Amino acid sequence: MSVWADVVGQPAAVAELGGAASDPSAMTHAWLFTGPPGSGRSNAARAFAAALQCPYQGCGECAACRTVLAGTHSDVREIVPEGLSISVAEMRSLVQLAARRPATGRWQIVIIADADRLTEGASNALLKAVEEPAPETVFLLCAPSDHPDDVPVTIRSRCRLVHLRSPSPEAVAGVLRDRDGIDPEQAQWAASVCGGHVGRARRLARDAQARARREEILGVPTKLRRLGDAFFHTEVLIRSAEGEAEELRSSRDDAEREELAVAMGAGGTGKGAAAAARSAKAAERDLEKRQKSRATRTQRDALDRALVDLAGFYRDTIVVACGAQVALTNPDRDREVRLAAAEWGAESSLRRLEAVLACREALEQNVKPRIAVEAMMTALHRG
Repeated sequence: MSVWADVVGQPAAVAELGGAASDPSAMTHAWLFTGPPGSGRSNAARAFAAALQCPYQGCGECAACRTVLAGTHSDVREIVPEGLSISVAEMRSLVQLAARRPATGRWQIVIIADADRLTEGASNALLKAVEEPAPETVFLLCAPSDHPDDVPVTIRSRCRLVHLRSPSPEAVAGVLRDRDGIDPEQAQWAASVCGGHVGRARRLARDAQARARREEILGVPTKLRRLGDAFFHTEVLIRSAEGEAEELRSSRDDAEREELAVAMGAGGTGKGAAAAARSAKAAERDLEKRQKSRATRTQRDALDRALVDLAGFYRDTIVVACGAQVALTNPDRDREVRLAAAEWGAESSLRRLEAVLACREALEQNVKPRIAVEAMMTALHRG
């Protein structure tokens, strides 16, 4: 199976990347993958890295392809921010490693997922490396867009741009059905409501809790009859996001603490035990700090997914109110959408959509989630 199998619905991008992997004269040292959430930016970057390391330009079967796609290749490093940002210290360390010659592969490759989370210092550290890269080093950056708010102009100008689009529902359904073995009817439904996001479609098709959370959030718009409802549903939404984040956090945090304790020689005695204990305490504090940042990010990501569902509902009401002949984001909520559109009209629906988008922006600016969601729910009630 080709390394491009997970790059869904992107024939033009695959052709361009495949051509660069097979023709050294078409290569460049820095690439920027852009596209909406779910378009497969990281998948495309990872597949391209495999194709660059593969003797056959992406066969999918050789050791180079398998190790790159598994994240274990010695010459491919991928940084995926788990916290709110990518720090300058993390980027400097990565740049130093990237300057080395490849150990086993053809290239030394650095993949930076969510490059829009680079701090200013981290961006400056990366810029120096992109300006004067080692001959066999390739940087693959992933970001929502090439806008200066996402990627600094100085870095963008030194990258070759690869723009990805949201895959069609048919392409997403095909992946779920043919590769994941999901029931065709379930796959078609998940593909129709995922907004072109393959990962979200897979989660909705497989996870009953994910489907229940979606049903809960899409029921909110028509339940905000009194001001008290706004505060009630704020609490429901916050608790749901916290619960989802806790599910992902608890087992991983415990495992990390156990691994650190073993690595630092917990319970050891004898000469040097006191110094080791002091080092362990410092390492524990650093781990707790990273885990706290990751927990904050996880909760806000869970909350953002709910807000995207809400935004999709209000977008659909605007579409119906205006009589636009385009597909609904939530075709399975057609009746509720049409009733809401008839009651609110296009102008009121637009104000509600703007309230949801303002809440997402507030969360990005580190406003407390409860405050941001309460303000949004009040605006949704008011219309």
